[in-house]
Amino acid sequence: MNRSSIIALAVLGAILAYFLTFGAEGTRKLQAGFYKVISPFLSSGSTIKKQFTSVSTGLQTLEEVEKDNASLKVENRSLKATNQSLRDVEHEVNRLRRALNYRERAPFRLVPAEVLTRDSSTWWRTITINRGKNDQVEPDQPVVTDEGVVGKTATVGDNISVVLLISDENCKVACTVEGSREQGIVSGERVTGSVTPMLDLNFLSKQANLPTSAKVYTSGVGGVFPSGLLVGTVQSFRVRELDSQARIQPAVDLSHLEDVFVVTGRK
Repeated sequence: MNRSSIIALAVLGAILAYFLTFGAEGTRKLQAGFYKVISPFLSSGSTIKKQFTSVSTGLQTLEEVEKDNASLKVENRSLKATNQSLRDVEHEVNRLRRALNYRERAPFRLVPAEVLTRDSSTWWRTITINRGKNDQVEPDQPVVTDEGVVGKTATVGDNISVVLLISDENCKVACTVEGSREQGIVSGERVTGSVTPMLDLNFLSKQANLPTSAKVYTSGVGGVFPSGLLVGTVQSFRVRELDSQARIQPAVDLSHLEDVFVVTGRK
């Protein structure tokens, strides 16, 4: 044992011997003084522990908030999907109600039909419907919706028919303009893009001067389309060398055809 160790043991022994001379009362006083000295440190330790506990509790609360937030996001997406489904159902019901009301009040015999197919290469020229000869459908019969003219039947099979759309340049319709004596021929234009094509109303008089938003209806001339079917509205007007021409916005949204009617005659 080295000298430093011997000195340390001697000092410790002297301290213990000194404490033993205090007796019980002195020991208690010594303990009280000792606790008084270290109490600030004990208090600090307790405060630190409480702070750690508070931080831990806060973290747990944050986790709960994040879980609740994630749950609310899922519920919100579900509600949005449900709301969209309800809007789709409402749209479908309203569409069918309008079609039924039109069929009841129309002066024509109407055969309801669904659009089966549309070829992207002939999107603005033809559609195929699920009605044919077995449903009294024949070639060159008008095809309409409650909004206006769609086109006319072209090739007719037993249970399906090809409809030539009014936006096709080969579908020509004799028309008249409301509020005037002007008559002309509406035809589609050669389509090169995906934008809904306009219609041309040709062979108007040079003095026609048609106002925009004027309604254009079938005139009944030609024997295919009965008079009084809405074709569209005037968007612009121009005078040419020998006559004048109006650009017509189709009454029917030809890009979103679902259900149509074939006009088979008058009631």
